Amino acid sequence: MLEPQTTADKPQGAAASLLNGLAVLEAFSVAKRSLLGVTEISDLVGLHKSTVSRMLAGLDEAGYVQRDEDTGRYRLGLGMIGLAGPLLAELGVRRAALPHLEELTEATGETAAIAVWNGTNAIVVEQTASPHQVKHSAAIGTRYNKFASSSVRVFLAELPPEETDRLLAGRTVLRESYSGLEDLAHEQLASVRDHGFAVNDGETTYEEYGVSAPVRDYRGAVVGCITASAPRARVQHRQSQSILREAVLQAAERVSTRLGSQPSKANPGR
Repeated sequence: MLEPQTTADKPQGAAASLLNGLAVLEAFSVAKRSLLGVTEISDLVGLHKSTVSRMLAGLDEAGYVQRDEDTGRYRLGLGMIGLAGPLLAELGVRRAALPHLEELTEATGETAAIAVWNGTNAIVVEQTASPHQVKHSAAIGTRYNKFASSSVRVFLAELPPEETDRLLAGRTVLRESYSGLEDLAHEQLASVRDHGFAVNDGETTYEEYGVSAPVRDYRGAVVGCITASAPRARVQHRQSQSILREAVLQAAERVSTRLGSQPSKANPGR
């Protein structure tokens, strides 16, 4: 049985209804059975059968559970997949990317990372660090919200101009002296779309060089961003800009292919 709350601890009103609904859904994990009846769930969550029945009726209507017509019991519904979809996609992108991040670091000697977009920030979800003593790296979970970041520009390039304008005008994404839809930022994002990559050549910090390319899923939607980061002085000394760009584009295309995206006939960045 799920741990009951004392009367003093119990939330009231809408909060109580929400938590009760979540408890009903959690009962399927606790019981480890696909089909559960009202009485079984009532016993597991410590709620009256009439309350559980009302909860199940609402969850059924929303698609989070489904009533089996033969037995009258309930199973989890397909709506749960949609609810967990963004998290599952993030985990899938991370797993698909890791071996290609390792290959990217091995090929270039620089830090490779993959980020996802949460609507306002590019968030690093996996990385392989450069073996060099001097390197650029970021902890998993690091968030970027500056327009100058190559990863942020890759994600913004996929948004409608009105949405990008809202993020920049509201300073959710930071850019100095933003002047609206006529701002040069929108031309820069169009270039990112056309060429398939974005470059940060000392724009966030003088010492950093970064190049990013989008990862697409089977729908063609951008679900991640591969980035190679390096000390700017090393890139300039080696003149390795094109090497990093090509390596990032190849890694992004390989991860996209693993996620079901159709391989491009010609990489627009080349």
